[in-house]
Amino acid sequence: MPGENLTRVEAQERKNLIATQSYAVALDLTQGAETFRSTTTVRFTASEGASSFIDAITYRVHAVTLNGRELDPAQVADGARIQLEGLAAENELVVDADMRYTNTGEGLHRFVDPVDGEVYLYSQFEVPDSRRVFAVFEQPDLKATFQFTITAPAEWQVVSNSPTPDPVAEGQDAATWRFEPTPVISSYITAIVAGPYEVVRSELTSRDGRTIPLGVFARKSLFEYLDADYIFEKTREGFAYYEEKFDYAYPFEKYDQLFVPEFNAGAMENAGAVTFTETYVFRSKVTDAIKERRVVTILHELAHMWFGDLVTMKWWNDLWLNESFAEWASTISTAEATEWSQAWTTFQAMEKSWAYKQDQLPSTHPVVATIRDLEDVQVNFDGITYAKGGSVLKQLVAWVGEEAFFAGVSQYFKKHAYGNTELSDLLAELEATSGRELASWSKLWLETAGVNTLRPEIGTDAEGTITSFDVVQTAAEDYPTLRPHRLAIGFYNLHEGRLVRDKRFELDVDGERTAVAEAIGATRPDLVLVNDDDLAYAKIRLDEQSLRVAIEHLSSIESPLARALVWGSAWDSTRDAETPASDYVDLVLNNIATETESTTLRTTLNQLVLAASHYVSPSRQRATLQRVADALWQLANDAEPASDAQFQFVKFFAAVAETPEQLDSVQGLREGRFPLEGLDVDTDLGWELLIALVAGGRAGDDEIEQALASDNTASGQQSAAHARAAIPTAEGKQAAWASVLDQDALPNTIVRSTSLGFLRATDSEILEPYIERYFQSVLDIWNSRTYKIAEYVAVGFYPSPIANEALRDATRAWLDAHEEPAALRRLVVENLAGVERALAAQARDTP
Repeated sequence: MPGENLTRVEAQERKNLIATQSYAVALDLTQGAETFRSTTTVRFTASEGASSFIDAITYRVHAVTLNGRELDPAQVADGARIQLEGLAAENELVVDADMRYTNTGEGLHRFVDPVDGEVYLYSQFEVPDSRRVFAVFEQPDLKATFQFTITAPAEWQVVSNSPTPDPVAEGQDAATWRFEPTPVISSYITAIVAGPYEVVRSELTSRDGRTIPLGVFARKSLFEYLDADYIFEKTREGFAYYEEKFDYAYPFEKYDQLFVPEFNAGAMENAGAVTFTETYVFRSKVTDAIKERRVVTILHELAHMWFGDLVTMKWWNDLWLNESFAEWASTISTAEATEWSQAWTTFQAMEKSWAYKQDQLPSTHPVVATIRDLEDVQVNFDGITYAKGGSVLKQLVAWVGEEAFFAGVSQYFKKHAYGNTELSDLLAELEATSGRELASWSKLWLETAGVNTLRPEIGTDAEGTITSFDVVQTAAEDYPTLRPHRLAIGFYNLHEGRLVRDKRFELDVDGERTAVAEAIGATRPDLVLVNDDDLAYAKIRLDEQSLRVAIEHLSSIESPLARALVWGSAWDSTRDAETPASDYVDLVLNNIATETESTTLRTTLNQLVLAASHYVSPSRQRATLQRVADALWQLANDAEPASDAQFQFVKFFAAVAETPEQLDSVQGLREGRFPLEGLDVDTDLGWELLIALVAGGRAGDDEIEQALASDNTASGQQSAAHARAAIPTAEGKQAAWASVLDQDALPNTIVRSTSLGFLRATDSEILEPYIERYFQSVLDIWNSRTYKIAEYVAVGFYPSPIANEALRDATRAWLDAHEEPAALRRLVVENLAGVERALAAQARDTP
């Protein structure tokens, strides 16, 4: 990574000198398995006589021609940048180079399908990786048109941002596709996807009367599992919702959605050519939570066509605007335009728990983050940028009103179409439509870090009538800002065994204490829920009486969103070491059987496992984990056959099974000797059960190879890597470590899968030798690998299951000795925070 960074100062200086008009990019993808030919012609204006540079991460530069003048590649190109001296007012630059394919999910990724040997390519350019494919001024505010000409095998599909043209034959086996220029866009949302993909096509009519072609793509060996009709249905629902609410027609000519292999993220909003992880092509049973997440992701990327692609931030400090808006928009559209009407419950259970966790790390930052360079951006795709930002936008919508919010957004699109903006441009439109002054709101919510805590203080008389009711707001010592909140308070009472909301107050809360006048004189309810309906972004606490009622009757709360809020409050109290982790384990095991929301169930079970394995006192962790596993197996047996709950209980049981009896159940389930009614042990669940047996010492290399022989697919290879790394021996862990850290050949998904298995250890002592080895290696890995692989190693091979003082002290010592690089330090600081929080929770849980 050294030498490939770009600072904000450099970007601003370059923007002051240069304005880009157009790119013509010719790629020859028939040159072999390692490299491809890239010829870029870029036209731009500049301050006459100025010097600057263009970004290009090259393998070999053949020629650089500036305004007809040949430059010596050996003198001007260093493998990351090409220096440009003596610029004219009008410039034409031609760069002819060889570029490398990657297997890291960055730049132009090349994948060979193990099923049939077919080759598939896709691009991933955010943040700074279009420069791995063509020479480019790699920053979002140097927009231009992009015209791609692609030469590839004639039988391939070739997709880019513009509609795919008819190919022209080039000899016997190749063809050339010459795409029309794109509208003016940023380089990071350009796209090239090529290979023998299968496609289903459809169309829709935009609000302005245009016919928008639609395509859904997947590779041949997965195509039979592609439910294209459902994807088209959700896409149409999203188009109709956004075009109406934004009052702005879809801004591009077509809309393709491509499911691609070995993808690092969930999806990427390339203009008119969105790429998705192909884990969203369901070859085996998945939870309802994953099904809903796919819908939210589809609508998230669609929202980006307006917010991010049509109107783009000037610099990456406003990345949050792109992602937070898409988070909020995709959730409200999922809730209002699709069958997943409980999307806000999912948002509370998943996104907000992510945001609250991120906002309490030492690395927390304002929503509008300080982004000094590209490395800062890379680590900023986090719970603040996505989930807190989306939560804050939800609060802003409550603050200004939904109608005024959408009206302001519409004006923003119309005023700044195909341009670049800053936060102030959006706030100006929202102020105009709402009449609210937002500069002070922005300062408190977007320019300061940390999360507030809200709790009720309630006084009653002898008859139970409320005589006083205040909402008390506190802040963390390091982030003392108190903020204004628009929120609701719900009064819940027991009716025939159900906790039902009888009253709701909506009000503005500000400062340290806010009186709730409407509550005075009302009868004290069984449960008081601050932040009912989850309008505000804040941690909540229940008063003593409400907490007792909630714990006793959690499963009886009628509203799924209210239940999710109580689940979240209980977990947050556990993470903060206010409540013993053992109590949280009891709460979950006593109430989880009747939870109906899939994402709430999934999130809570993940938290249950973390509490039992890390937060419970070490003296009783093993016994607690065994009790949890036994309880999950019983829950699976008692659950409705073929239900989502049954499926989830089985998956989490397999993740923690360790006793001989539990492993017998896993083995019997996998072999069909202990079947559960309605449960199909399909390919992916079979792998999860095998991984459990490997981690428990019941299976090994032979069984892994047998499973891989019957599922020699990309998913099968990832599961096999996970399983091998889970072998509970010193030799097994060493082999997993060496496969990733001692050589640099594995693709991104195998690195990620190997890290999952490496950290799976029934006895964490087996990982203790890797404390020293991790800190001996992590800086070298950071300096020698691409960003994504380095991140997978820095996070995935940190021996976090140990969670003891030795790991804490070693981490602190490394941080004390390494002030740079800042991005790596941030990842290590976050690793340390997890250990320190676990130690605090363990101390609270100690008998």
